[in-house]
Amino acid sequence: MNRPSILLTTAALALGTLVPMTVAGPAAAALPAGGASAYSPLAAGHTHPQVLSVGGAGAYRIGASLAALTAAGRIDWTAPGCGTVIHAGATGSWAGVLLLAFRDGQLVEVGTATAPPQSPAGARVGMSFAELEAIYGPRGSLIRNDAGDAEAYLVRVGSRVELFTGHPIRPGVGYFQVGPANFVERNFRQGVSC
Repeated sequence: MNRPSILLTTAALALGTLVPMTVAGPAAAALPAGGASAYSPLAAGHTHPQVLSVGGAGAYRIGASLAALTAAGRIDWTAPGCGTVIHAGATGSWAGVLLLAFRDGQLVEVGTATAPPQSPAGARVGMSFAELEAIYGPRGSLIRNDAGDAEAYLVRVGSRVELFTGHPIRPGVGYFQVGPANFVERNFRQGVSC
């Protein structure tokens, strides 16, 4: 028997049990509507709250500074947007779950294409607009953009909104975002503003 190959095989198997497999980015965004994949950061044992409200989620609070979040190690990547808008990705258990937008260095939008998280009322990606209407009743409404080629479900909470937009290939909610109405709702109704 060849002893070195047995040792290498045993070491490889042992290492495979010690190094957890995780999925982030687009693969995490493809979770089934009902919950988490066994290989995603949302599987049993995740540490972040499962609620995305008009205030944000976890450390990602509306109005937070991009510089402060970056210094704290909470920003994974950034990409320039229109004008002074910068898009960013979260780190830790929120990586691949939350997408962020900053305007003039301040967080103005937190969004997700996964479930969880859900709104404080229990609404989430994967639901139909009829399910949202059943949850929110008169507090929300189905709206269309100014071009008339997209619809979304809008819930106002003071000067901020929860916005549930459609999915590109199936009926229902494909993206859930929160933030000030003058940014989130305006971008949906008029297109991206700088």
